[in-house]
This record gives sequence, C-alpha cells and structure tokens, in this order.
Amino acid sequence: MSDTGILVLLALARILLHAFTDGRYGFHRDELATVDDAGHLAWGFVAYPPLTPFIARVSFELFGPSLAALRLFGAVAQGAALVLTGWMARELGGKRWAQAIAGAAVAVAPVALSEGLLFQYITFDYLWWVAIAYLMIRLLRSEDPRWWLGIGAAVGLGMMTKYTMLFLVAAVAGAVLLTDVRRYLRSRWLWYGVALSLVVFLPNLIWQMQHQFISLDFLNDIHARDIRIGRTSGFLIEQLLVPASPFTVPLWITGLYFYFFVPEGKRYRAMGWTFVLVLLLFFIAKGRSYYMGPAYPMLFASGAVLWERRLSAQTGWARFGRALTYAGLAAGAMLAVAFLVPLTPVNSGWWQIANHVNSDWREEVGWPELVATVAHIRDSLPSEQRARLAVLAGNYGEAGAIDLYGSAYGLPKAISGVNSYWARGYGDPAPEKLIVVGLSRSFVQRNFESCELAGHNTNRFGVKNEESSDHPDIFVCGPPRRPWPEFWKRFRYYG
Repeated sequence: MSDTGILVLLALARILLHAFTDGRYGFHRDELATVDDAGHLAWGFVAYPPLTPFIARVSFELFGPSLAALRLFGAVAQGAALVLTGWMARELGGKRWAQAIAGAAVAVAPVALSEGLLFQYITFDYLWWVAIAYLMIRLLRSEDPRWWLGIGAAVGLGMMTKYTMLFLVAAVAGAVLLTDVRRYLRSRWLWYGVALSLVVFLPNLIWQMQHQFISLDFLNDIHARDIRIGRTSGFLIEQLLVPASPFTVPLWITGLYFYFFVPEGKRYRAMGWTFVLVLLLFFIAKGRSYYMGPAYPMLFASGAVLWERRLSAQTGWARFGRALTYAGLAAGAMLAVAFLVPLTPVNSGWWQIANHVNSDWREEVGWPELVATVAHIRDSLPSEQRARLAVLAGNYGEAGAIDLYGSAYGLPKAISGVNSYWARGYGDPAPEKLIVVGLSRSFVQRNFESCELAGHNTNRFGVKNEESSDHPDIFVCGPPRRPWPEFWKRFRYYG
C-alpha cells in the first residue's frame, strides 16, 4: 500500500467513527442556525460568511434534513485535513512512518475531532488553514512561485468561511517579511494570489459594505461577552490541552524546533514564524484557545519528520521511543473519544461526567420536544387567535428548531431579533398573537400586552441546557406595547 493509502485509511477510520455516531443525539443549536440560514442563501450573514450555509443547502437538497448526511461533509473535511498533514510531512522529507504519525496526531487532536463531529463553519475553517500550510510548504520546497495561486484560492475560501482567516494571513505576511521568502514580493505570482483571494472574497465584502459591516458589530459584541465571562482566560496554558492533545505536546514542540534550529528546516523557517506570529496575534487579541487548533498540523508534520530520523535506528532507545509514540497517540485517542464522541446514551453515568467537559452534547437534546410543546400551545388557542399568530424565539437554536421541525405541525416560521433573523422581520401583516419561547418573564411582561404562562420547555431526558434551565417558560402574549416597527428596531441583538 502506498504512503497516501495509509493516510486515506486513517482518514476513512475517522470518517466512519463520525458516521456511526453523529446522529446519536440530535442537531446542535449552532447547526440549527446554519441550516436555517441555508434556506435564506445570501452572500453574507451576521454571524459568519456564506460558504458553510451554502454547503448545508447542498446537503439538504441532496439528502433532505438528514443530520448524518449534513455532518458527513464536516467529517470529510477533517479527513482531508488529516491527509494534507501527512502530505506536509512527506514534503518535509518524511517517509511512511512520519506521514502516518503526523496524520494520527491530527486524528487525536481534540479540536480537530470535535470540529469533525458537528457541522459548523469552524470545521471547514480548519481545512483551509491546513491547506494553506501544505501549499506554503510546497512553495518553499519547490521554489515554484505559482503555488501562490493555490494559497490565494485557499485564503479566499477561508475568508468565505470564517473571518479569523485574517489572523493567519497577517501571520503569513509577517513570516514572509522576516525570512528570505520576502524575495517573492517581486514575483507577479504572489500578487496574482493576493488578487485571486480578493476575487473569491469579494461577494462577501460587497455584502458587508451593503450592510454597514454588521459582522464587525457582531464580532465585537461576542468578543466582549467572551472576555466578560472568562472564555479567553488561560489562552496560553490551554494550548497544552485544547487545540492539540496533551499527549502530542512533545511532537509539536519538536516540530517548532525543527523549523528554527535544524539545518534542514531553515528552508521552511517561514512556517515556524507563521505559527509563532498567529499565536502572538490571538494572544494579544484575547482569542479563545481553540482558535489555534488548525495551526498545529504544520508542527505535527515537522515534528514527525524529526522523530522519524531520530527513531529510525534499530536500537533499544529508538524502539522505546517508537513505542512511547504509539502509546501517547493511543492514550490521546482514548481520551478524546471518551469526552468528545457521542458513544453513550443521554444522561448515562459517563455522559454526565463528560458533560462537564463537553458542553456541546446538552445542546443537542430536546429540540423536537420544544417544537411539539409550541405546537400543542398553538392548538389550544382559539381559531381567531391562531389566524395572525407568530412564534417569537429568544435564541437562534429555538428559532432554527421551529423552522426545521415546525412544518410537520403547520407552525409558522419563527421570528427573532438575534443575528440574521432580525433582518427577516416580523411578517406582514404584523402578528397579533405571539407564542414567546426563550425570553424571560420580566422581558415579556415589560414589552408585550397580556402575557400568560402557557407551558415549559423540558426534554424527556431531564437534561439541563440553556433552553430548559435558563429560560424554560413559554408564554402566550399579545402584540408589543410599542408599535411593531419601534419595538423591532430596538429588538436586535447578537448571540
């Protein structure tokens, strides 16, 4: 079997793991928002660029509302990132062992594994970062400036996926200036690559201009919230735990050493500077620790190459080193799978333990029950009140669930003030009766006429998540106390 064949087998194993477990619980709250945006395709959305909703639309057109099919796209993206990481090791001079170890390190990385389990924009963002690293190594090895075109295309796709791609672009630019790669500043191919990235990103840029760069407001609001609740604290120490497995720390530190201190790594020093600079930029910007996840494969590749050279001898120490490598990767795999992969029933003993580490699972539970409860409340209303009824949702998960599951009950599409939902408005004619989900009692009593408690959001497992614990009450209300246009203008918020 070829070296690439080994990598493909590793990738297929990852994909099959996802395929057999991805539909065990249900849609995640973030997935519900993305799927709903897929039904309103545009060149931009408040919370993210358009590529991920477009892929969701493709999935729904081909396979219908299948959670397993939707998540398969993310699993394949992560499988591709694994193969590209192995290929990076090959370009750096690694043989089969180095390529397999580099790929396996990606397979057990917590961020990579978790991002392959859900359909989110961060899933595809990971792939574009790894693709750019691979293309940069190809450029540095071959000295063929035409690789800048591929880099430009990947940057453009990355910008159409997640705006943190700008941090990688800034780091690459700094690495170019700090190394002899700056000679390419005189090459037309570098500027062709820059132009290509701008062409790919241009539709979203135009959309942002037309919407007063609303995504900047969103990002500033979410970033301020993350700082306020402590999500950005511990950025540096968490690099040892979250983006890459703690069992691969020696590997990626060796990889960084390769780029800066090994003679064979001098040609690729720009890769080391890229990692250091993007780490520094995220630290200064108070980014969340997992943002660094897609930067580690370039270190896995170089670290595996250096380990292969040091451990290739048939000595006792070399055999011990190889055994220790296998043991570390196996331990990393078991740890990541135990806490990230949905293998156990909801609310089982281990589920409750892992739930303290992995908050995603609890946000995959209870959505069909929520919609069924809303439908039951609607059915209990007099027919004249149902005629101009709307469902007002507090967060995008609730709104997305109403839109995904509500058609089976004949429910209207949800309205909400969160993110892109706000721009879709409250309907014409304006609703006269509201079923309000996910907003506090004080808010609804302050803002709407004649509100009455009509039900509670629960789930059959008794899982406590944001929807069932933070704001479980469901109300039936009249129209806003202010005129609809005035209320709606003040109702916009981000989440």
